[in-house]
Amino acid sequence: MVSFSDVQSAYVDFPTQVQSLMLSTVTPEGQPQASYTPFVMRGDRTFYIFVSGLSSHTQNLQKTPQAGILLIEDEAKTQQIFARRRLMYDCAVTLIERHDPQWATLADLFKRRFGNLIDMLRQLPDFQIFQLVPSGGRFVVGFGAAYEVNPENLEQLMPTEN
Repeated sequence: MVSFSDVQSAYVDFPTQVQSLMLSTVTPEGQPQASYTPFVMRGDRTFYIFVSGLSSHTQNLQKTPQAGILLIEDEAKTQQIFARRRLMYDCAVTLIERHDPQWATLADLFKRRFGNLIDMLRQLPDFQIFQLVPSGGRFVVGFGAAYEVNPENLEQLMPTEN
């Protein structure tokens, strides 16, 4: 049996183990749509994505500024495909305008994480940065081992009640 403190430590570290997230958005017609995108995360568990305005998920976020995100363990690293470690968040979404001073800072974070390709993407006028702020979530570490994220402190999981 894994201790709660071990699960908490795994939760804090989990986003550093992946470079992209699965993104769930809603079309203007109300249809769910799944995609993926690389991300950067700040210490307060705020996620940022740098996406093309030509993609459908960007258009969806502009019309409906909410999203679900999923970070999931690599299939090649999991011991049991039915019990992959995963972290889900429900997020409010805000576009960071290019004239906003934090836009350049965030683009620099993307460059540090993903390399020189970001220099080219910065020059493309359709590329946009969105902020995704979780309102709550769930961390699953295996069969029967799911923990709710504390919505008052996103760095903390809530212990399960026996």
